[in-house]
Amino acid sequence: MGQYRHHVFVCTSGKHCRKQGGCEVHDALKRAVKDAGLRRTVRVNEAGCMNQCGHGPMVVVYPEDVWYAHVDEKGARRICHDHLERGHVVREHRYVAPPGDNKR
Repeated sequence: MGQYRHHVFVCTSGKHCRKQGGCEVHDALKRAVKDAGLRRTVRVNEAGCMNQCGHGPMVVVYPEDVWYAHVDEKGARRICHDHLERGHVVREHRYVAPPGDNKR
């Protein structure tokens, strides 16, 4: 196992995610991780454009390579509680797309 059990990236840039609340999602996820006592095992970082414009804000959880779309602050808290704490994918925000750019 690496330094962290989970490494989470939140798109906070590009043409869409910032306008759709990416920074607020990042902040909510960081707060939720801290409140859950997971800071030693979960790292949350801002990310640049993930080339999935129009589906954001986007969140990706590694090492599982699980992508989430249209995440809001409530969704961020659910990702922390369900996925990061309990290991269950949050189906309402799960994003599965063909490889490559999938901009709208």
